[in-house]
Amino acid sequence: QALLVESGGGSVQAGDSLRLSCAASGRTLSTLSMGWFRQAPGKEREFVAQISGGAGSTNYADSVKGRFTVSRDNAKNTVYLQMNSLKPEDTAVYYCAASTYGALYNWGPSYDDWGQGTQVTVSS
Repeated sequence: QALLVESGGGSVQAGDSLRLSCAASGRTLSTLSMGWFRQAPGKEREFVAQISGGAGSTNYADSVKGRFTVSRDNAKNTVYLQMNSLKPEDTAVYYCAASTYGALYNWGPSYDDWGQGTQVTVSS
């Protein structure tokens, strides 16, 4: 079981950037499929981005494609979500999650471990 701890959230203006970090202990992230999800008030949790284990291929939700980048630092056992050109609709609690098998990368229940979340607030 992985212990995942997110950090880097905050309150910014539209157009600004933030980088979220997800540090792991207990498992080696480079072997896992790592996902980022978010949940806005009153809305269901939604997929944001994913990086696969091994080669590190990536997938993104259409709403963030071209603005967000997911990456991994194997030496630090940490996954990042670089968020540029932030919009008010990006406001949410962001969660990282780890999946052993990586199937259905955009489906929350396929992930085994979850972080506690970090708040991102974007004002116009």
